[in-house]
Amino acid sequence: MKKLAAVLAGILAFTLCAASQTISIDVSHPTNHFVPKETLGAGVDRIAVDAIDKDLLQPTLEKTQASGWQPVSFRQNTELAVEAWHWNPQGTWSDRSDASGKGYFTGSATPTEMLRYSYGYGLPRRGFTRNDGTDTVGFSRLTDGDVNTFWKSNPYLTQRFTGESDSLHPQWVVLDLAQVQQVNSIRIAWGEPYARHYEVQYWTGEDPIHSPIRGVWETFAQGAVAEGKGGVETIRLNQSPVAARFVRIWMTESSNGCGAVGAKSNSKDNDPRDCVGYAIRELYLGTTTDDGEIHDILRHTADQEQTTTYCSSVDPWHQATDLGSTKQAQMGFDLFFTSGVTRGLPAMVPVAMLYDTPDNAAAEIAYLKARGYPISYVEMGEEADGQYMLPEDYAALYLQWATAIHHVDPALKLGGPSFQGVNKDIEAWPDANGKVSWTVRFLDYLKQHGRMKDLTFFSFEHYPYDPCRIPWGMLYDEPELVSHIMQVWHEDGVPADMPIFITEGNLSSGASETFQDIFAGIWLADYIGSFLNSGGNGVYFFHYLPLQMEPGCNGSPGTFGMFTVDANYQIQQPLAQFFVAQLINLEWAQPAGGEHQVFAAKSDVEDGAGHELVTAYAVKRPDGKWAVMAVNRDQQNAHRVRIAFEGAADKSSGFAGPVEVSTFGSAQYEWHPAQMRFMAHAENGAQSTIVATTRGSADPDGPIAHIKLTAEKGTTYDLPAASVVVIRGGLGGK
Repeated sequence: MKKLAAVLAGILAFTLCAASQTISIDVSHPTNHFVPKETLGAGVDRIAVDAIDKDLLQPTLEKTQASGWQPVSFRQNTELAVEAWHWNPQGTWSDRSDASGKGYFTGSATPTEMLRYSYGYGLPRRGFTRNDGTDTVGFSRLTDGDVNTFWKSNPYLTQRFTGESDSLHPQWVVLDLAQVQQVNSIRIAWGEPYARHYEVQYWTGEDPIHSPIRGVWETFAQGAVAEGKGGVETIRLNQSPVAARFVRIWMTESSNGCGAVGAKSNSKDNDPRDCVGYAIRELYLGTTTDDGEIHDILRHTADQEQTTTYCSSVDPWHQATDLGSTKQAQMGFDLFFTSGVTRGLPAMVPVAMLYDTPDNAAAEIAYLKARGYPISYVEMGEEADGQYMLPEDYAALYLQWATAIHHVDPALKLGGPSFQGVNKDIEAWPDANGKVSWTVRFLDYLKQHGRMKDLTFFSFEHYPYDPCRIPWGMLYDEPELVSHIMQVWHEDGVPADMPIFITEGNLSSGASETFQDIFAGIWLADYIGSFLNSGGNGVYFFHYLPLQMEPGCNGSPGTFGMFTVDANYQIQQPLAQFFVAQLINLEWAQPAGGEHQVFAAKSDVEDGAGHELVTAYAVKRPDGKWAVMAVNRDQQNAHRVRIAFEGAADKSSGFAGPVEVSTFGSAQYEWHPAQMRFMAHAENGAQSTIVATTRGSADPDGPIAHIKLTAEKGTTYDLPAASVVVIRGGLGGK
């Protein structure tokens, strides 16, 4: 009891001292408004089947929902893995001649058995070695050493489906030679259809994939082909070798011939999707000597060690045998909507788009409607920027999918593009008008086609920090990172009245023990507060359900979830982000309340270098109370602040009467990292060389400290070092 009293005394001290620093809240006008049950949510993604089975049981689900997050976003992971999504295992294949199942798959829209899990199917016409979702698995068919396999572009990007010239949707493949090499010849083993018009080019900058405007594509002196014949074409690109690391084939006119899967050309039985686009069986690149022989410098292997290739798109054709791992899964829609995880609220659902068909997307929506499940929004595709898709191609697919979905339900609210977690504008290779902004060009396409009404929200993800590079001082950047990227989207042309959602977010794209530290909780408060203060309309914490620890930076174990769990997914401990989620959702916001108004707040607590050590976020709640969430980002020092509400008829006021204060800081939580052991070589096959000898744990591990007081003019509040404090009550005048 004495220890508790001492802790509470250290949590909050209030005094009439006039020398304290100040948090000023501008009450002259709100910066935003929101309803928690529509705005403050969390995301559910593809996870281990064991996690699906056990996380949705009581008491685990009850403890998870105690975080206070309300609406749920169903994340769609199969596109990151270059897979087609069988959201319903039951359905039909386009190729009826093969009972084993192959072609283009459409899930059944008729409810029968309960959908508990759904899976991804690898694409055998893949042209990626890796992208930003498949860094370590899969391989491209362009350099796999097998001329019986091939890459093929997406047929839905051709004139047959877009209604516009193929030259407006050039398809491309890029070879990354890993270092500068001498190149003057290429050999292309075409499939069908092949390119009639194409150019072979080299890049003059450093990296055209990740820095697309720091360099230009130069066509080799003899690299323009106007009358391609297909088959195996060997082209002398330049008389003398050119130093290049990246080489691109840029295709603008197809032969539009059938035969990619061995069918007879022009056969009435051919699926028209087989007869459009471009197919390449294998690529060879190097130099040609005087005897006419090409000396290939590419590595041809069916694994990630092959010469790296990238491509513009992939044909979603696949077979039943391409089913990936069933040890992890997307949650089945029936389980998702009936398990209780959605709280019965309308949920944001995805449709696969980059590697799927509009028929499959429309069937998914028809299924959900037949079941009567409430849908808030439909997110179209997943991270097109991370798949290196050009904005015009994404937009062309978007409109086809929107047409198909709105044929099922014209009232559904569609949006995207679900960008990766970025802090700056996304750039692409310049178009014919020199425009490089991905968002500008995407919006331009919709406007030019008179279809802006089909985009009812704009979505992106937020993972602001690079893995392994998160010192404490980076906390100071978070509010500006969020407000800046919101400003960028509006400058790119996102209408001021269009809802903007962060549909997935956490510290970084790679988990580590930083996620368990109090650092992560402090960041979460700044992230949510600054997003809402900047006009955001919906934000989804990632990941909602508890997950096992996974290797992070330097072998450091981390989790995107809010808890540590044992091998059976039983919750062991809540983590810092769980407690801060409670502060946001249960103390700062009114959980069952209606519209909240957000007001700008600023402190004068700085570090001498212009950084705000204390940030604050203010809301006026439906119950008439004001709540201020103060974030002390000073790792070592407490700060005493006065809170002033200013801007109302030139009067200043403060909290008066009963006030509730909720505090979460280093006195309530401390993470103790796992002890690690390094081995020069793994003791057992395929095991890590960095092994945890103890589990990390938190001690103390909450709870949030609560105290009630009577405030009056001049009352000050102590913000402990590294803490989030919510102060809630009514106001009084001077």
